Amino acid sequence: MNKIDFIQERIKFGKHVLRLRRKIKSVEYENRPMSQQELADRSDYINKKTIGQIERGEVNVQFETLLALARVLNISLKELLDY
Repeated sequence: MNKIDFIQERIKFGKHVLRLRRKIKSVEYENRPMSQQELADRSDYINKKTIGQIERGEVNVQFETLLALARVLNISLKELLDY
């Protein structure tokens, strides 16, 4: 049976979240992608520090956080987990 490298999986997932966030245009700044702070402000559940930790692959993401991320990124949970 293959061993799962959880650290690498967290890093890959974090890069995926970063790419998804950068696809969304900022409301605050013209011609720029959404910032971590904007994402945090829109979510009402996740703070900027946590978003940074997720994008760097430093934390295990809770189910509630996954749901909040999917909602604020306007994608399904399936799309969020399809990294």
